[in-house]
Amino acid sequence: MTATCELRRYRAIIEYDGTAYRGFQVQANVRTIQGELERTLERLSGDSVRIVAAGRTDAGVHARGQVIAFDSAWRHGPQELERALNSILPLDIVARHVQVTAQGFHPRYDAQSRVYLYNLYESQTRIPVLDRHHAWQRAALDLDAMDQAAALLLGERDMAAFGQATVGKATVRKLIESRWRRVEDHPLLAAPQEALVYQYVVEANGFLRGMVRRIVSGLLAVGEGRLTPMAFDEIIAARDISQAEPPAPACGLVLWQVNYPDSYPDGQAAPDGSGAEALARGGRSC
Repeated sequence: MTATCELRRYRAIIEYDGTAYRGFQVQANVRTIQGELERTLERLSGDSVRIVAAGRTDAGVHARGQVIAFDSAWRHGPQELERALNSILPLDIVARHVQVTAQGFHPRYDAQSRVYLYNLYESQTRIPVLDRHHAWQRAALDLDAMDQAAALLLGERDMAAFGQATVGKATVRKLIESRWRRVEDHPLLAAPQEALVYQYVVEANGFLRGMVRRIVSGLLAVGEGRLTPMAFDEIIAARDISQAEPPAPACGLVLWQVNYPDSYPDGQAAPDGSGAEALARGGRSC
């Protein structure tokens, strides 16, 4: 890179099918989303590029709205960078809305909330066309009971029963939305009676590692009648991860959206530039 090249910070929304990856965060000798993105950016720019993300999804988890930021001396416009990225990236990763952003923007620390979806289908037999992005549920579910239990998570609560925080960090999170819904007329079903498709929607100001998938498995225990909503609430209050159900399968989980303050809806940093000194720090998510 010559002295005349100007480093600029870019942001982008990244969509990916996480099936073939060992999670978002770069790791040695395995395929990761971050690794593929950084290799592609380095190939385009000729320089080492490090990206940071709104959340580090686990192995097998998907995303429609992952947000990343990186510094690059790319010589052309953002649209050209987006086209170049998508011409090289694997087919299961796509970059969208690439743009130059404020130098202080940090996708994790400037985020107000994140939205995850968990998709599953209830059927006596597996439906292969759904299996890549839905968990399979054989036992019948009581959707009303699950929704009642899901509502108990709303507001500020200690989520230590469902996830792991960085050592020394708080485990209290504020849940803004927590609800189940039935997906009607799924386009991949041969007939409506073939399966019942459900979706859990959860939005919070932050998530602990593995939190969403453990919440889902607990709510499924309620739906199957193995737990009552009251017993589920007692697990929350106990703050003991050993009392939680094992995490639900990763294939059903999607990082859907990351929300930022209205003052910088396009990824611009908050007025105080709170993310400016944090680019070298990382985040952990579900």
